[in-house]
Amino acid sequence: MFASSLLREASRRKVGLVSLCNRLSINQPGSSDGNTHSPPGIPAALPDADIEPPAVKRRRPVKDPRDCSVLLFPGQGSQFVGMGRGLLKYPNVREMFTVAQRILGYDLLSLCLDGPKEDLMKTVHCQPAVFVTSLAAIERLNYENPKAIEMCVAAAGFSVGEFAALVFSGSINYAEALYAVKVRAEAMQTASELAPGGMLSVVGRREAHYKHACVQAKEHCKGLGMEDPVCSVANYLFPDGRVIAGHQKALDFLQQNSSVLNFTRTSPLSVSGAFHTELMESAVEPFREVLRQVEVRRPEINVYSNVDGKRYMSESHVRRQLVKQLVSPVKWEQTLHEIYQRTQGKEFPHTYEVGPGRQLGATLQRCNRKAFTYYEHVEVTIDDDDDDDN
Repeated sequence: MFASSLLREASRRKVGLVSLCNRLSINQPGSSDGNTHSPPGIPAALPDADIEPPAVKRRRPVKDPRDCSVLLFPGQGSQFVGMGRGLLKYPNVREMFTVAQRILGYDLLSLCLDGPKEDLMKTVHCQPAVFVTSLAAIERLNYENPKAIEMCVAAAGFSVGEFAALVFSGSINYAEALYAVKVRAEAMQTASELAPGGMLSVVGRREAHYKHACVQAKEHCKGLGMEDPVCSVANYLFPDGRVIAGHQKALDFLQQNSSVLNFTRTSPLSVSGAFHTELMESAVEPFREVLRQVEVRRPEINVYSNVDGKRYMSESHVRRQLVKQLVSPVKWEQTLHEIYQRTQGKEFPHTYEVGPGRQLGATLQRCNRKAFTYYEHVEVTIDDDDDDDN
């Protein structure tokens, strides 16, 4: 069964779900023996944080998957002004934003709450914003439904959301992961300026052939005199749902010929570059270098890679795949199939989207309607019955 097999595996490794305190260990970046080895840019001494959240208790393996949970962490594009306002009353959230301000060098909380929108939308800002807000939402889930944390057996994140999943799993320290996200976002922004491009959301009919459409778009660009045009699938979202990225002239060709290509809907995304394509190649080495300096552990629960939809197996595997992710398509549809395939269509765990937006819930609904029956979103704004705690 889905739950028992995963929990038995954790038991064999003599590890359980680590406490939320350890997952979000703000005080001591680096190794558990107290020695710090922070990469350049992370303050050697972070602000003191008196964190005593409830410890995650180990339980015996359960046979019913509905007693287990899966956490999904969103990526860039889910951000909006006002996110995080509903989380400030929960333990440790303000502390997390305080640490973020020290690492990033600007007031991330103010940017999330009040904008301006044009600044929040920038890659260098929105990636850290989504990362921190998603982990802050974990505090809300832990407060309102600690069993969802305690019985979590798997996690996955979309693009930058993968870092939040890894922090939650105990694989990477919060502060070091945030610094890696900072470097990643800056490198991707620079790559976008060196090699301008865009992204196009596409929904097609069953007859659509996305890779062949990209080949046609590149041939069109070559006919215009472009050398080495780039156009490829960047995100596999759900059946017949893709994001295609590359040079703008190639994306224009796809839009102008959408009916011939059997696309039912095309929509340009408001992003600064062609993410998850070879146009991000210049971002690889700066990001690889910072990952060399970040301590990485094997995740305590199953965490799935965007690169191939498979779970991480080791520390080196995490490092390799995170670097490869920059220039590889996000295989989100494949990841969801991998997570839920063990249920054999009978019983499903509770799934929580933890962070801004509900895009991952929408993709889950298109990929697996039965699993979506047990889906919930952890709100990051103020509920109607909440006080303004800002």
